[in-house]
Amino acid sequence: MKKLSLRLGLCAVVLSAGACAAPVQQTATPTPQPTQTAQSNLPVELKPALDSVTSDDLLRHTKTLSSDEFEGRGPGTRGEELSVKYITEQFQRLGLKPGNPDGTYVQKVPLAGVQAAPTLSLSAAGKQTDLKFPDDYVAVSRRSVPEVRVENSDLVFVGYGVVAPEYGWDDYKGVDVRGKTIVMLINDPAVPLPNDPSKLDDKIFKGNAMTYYGRWTYKYEIASERGAAAAIIVHETGPAGYPYDVVKGSWGQENFDIQSPDKNMKRVAVESWINLDRAKELFTSAGQDFDALKKAAASKDFKPVALNAKATFEVRNTLREVQSQNVVAKLEGSDPKLRDEYVVYTAHWDHLGRNDKLEGDQIYNGALDNASGAAQLLELAEAFTRLPAPPKRSILFLAVTAEEKGLLGAKFYATHPLYPLNRTLANINIDGANQWGRTRDVVIVGDGNSTLDDLTREVARMQGRVVTPDPEPEKGFYYRSDHFEFAKEGVPALYPDTGMEYAGKPAEFGKQKREEYTKNDYHKVTDEVKPDWDMSGAVEDAQLLLVIGHRVAQGDKYPEWKPGTEFKAKRDAMMSKPAVAPASMP
Repeated sequence: MKKLSLRLGLCAVVLSAGACAAPVQQTATPTPQPTQTAQSNLPVELKPALDSVTSDDLLRHTKTLSSDEFEGRGPGTRGEELSVKYITEQFQRLGLKPGNPDGTYVQKVPLAGVQAAPTLSLSAAGKQTDLKFPDDYVAVSRRSVPEVRVENSDLVFVGYGVVAPEYGWDDYKGVDVRGKTIVMLINDPAVPLPNDPSKLDDKIFKGNAMTYYGRWTYKYEIASERGAAAAIIVHETGPAGYPYDVVKGSWGQENFDIQSPDKNMKRVAVESWINLDRAKELFTSAGQDFDALKKAAASKDFKPVALNAKATFEVRNTLREVQSQNVVAKLEGSDPKLRDEYVVYTAHWDHLGRNDKLEGDQIYNGALDNASGAAQLLELAEAFTRLPAPPKRSILFLAVTAEEKGLLGAKFYATHPLYPLNRTLANINIDGANQWGRTRDVVIVGDGNSTLDDLTREVARMQGRVVTPDPEPEKGFYYRSDHFEFAKEGVPALYPDTGMEYAGKPAEFGKQKREEYTKNDYHKVTDEVKPDWDMSGAVEDAQLLLVIGHRVAQGDKYPEWKPGTEFKAKRDAMMSKPAVAPASMP
């Protein structure tokens, strides 16, 4: 899951343009109250579908999927079997057609499972330190081999590890890091405004909003390209968007990747995180000041710094191959000329499974993340079947696997689509439903990227609601959920999030609940359905997404990426080619 961190402040999302604005005062601009049913201005012909979305059904699906019986819904476990079975049965009950052209409701996703048992020794100034896994560091190898060793590798601090020609930025400066262990900071370079160091320069890495260069996935990718032997990211809670316990919980368990013929041997041999305290100790032992080097790394003039230290990794892998599954159903369009065009709703069914090393509760139930989103997907599927007539174009309901392992199910679909992507109008993604009540607003993560955002504003107004800025653009949520894999392939993707202005609640209620969830429940065994859950807001959000998807499916033209977005060129190239069905399709 993408979401929920500690910092709040209604900054403008700047994934395509613009700057981080000053915090918006909650009382400065009154927002419309949602109507009593949030349906009064919605199309009357959709009323049977809108009415079918209920709090009771959302809660029922969520409780089932997040129950202990489902064992945390880990890929390749009994929890996957139960999850796939449950979702498939719900699609069948609704009379939806199998979404795979082979006549089934599943798309096989071949995963390589790796349970790593790492050791790490650091030596500096003649002193060797053995770090404790997973408290001090985590490390995995994505290579599908039994053992990986990196011995006495020179440590080099490469700042943020970013090469971004469009910003004139190169943290490597021609330094050869082949065979070395690079140490990097998380997030984008925090470049201050020249005349106001308390603010970030919005002309470089889009200011306060994280770009893809800030994501840990990018940092390991560039490490692989540069031929590094190992890569270590220094964890900091603020820039990462989550505490170190989240990294420890996720990376300390079995990890997955999509099976690769070359066994991922082109990947950097070891991918690692180190907690901030151990990182500072390492820098001090190597005769360096961490804080001073971090400050220096925020400049274009930064050059890599050899740390006069060495790292030795040994990673023993327990390997297995897993045929995981995306679950997909189809509502066929009513227009014979347009039914071979598609709108795709996604939500991931997986979570972190169970950890038998924990004392007491061992199951990561993932109620909010993402049993609640899968529940919304099922309610949307039911709602579309309640329409007087199907929309002109076909609707796919896609419950994807292994989001928590790196968006793998969505990545596999986007790179092995069951239906041509240049006939796929849009992806609408759900990652966590609102369980705290109705909101006067809705958040669009990545606002300004596509015309889907404009449509969302229009439909929100029908509900008596408004779109407000992403409260945490610095966390880069647009790059952290399944829609991103569709976006990378050029498909316009909408990623709505829970609003912040709760009806009948104090102004700080939304911030308070986000902070509570991040601190107490995010990627913890405590992410369970709570007695105070109020799904009325989730109902309204599902109704919003229903109308948006219906409008796209009925529309006269495809949604489009806006100029300046990093995905537009891919879409333009795709749309200039004829649609070719995958070879597996009849």
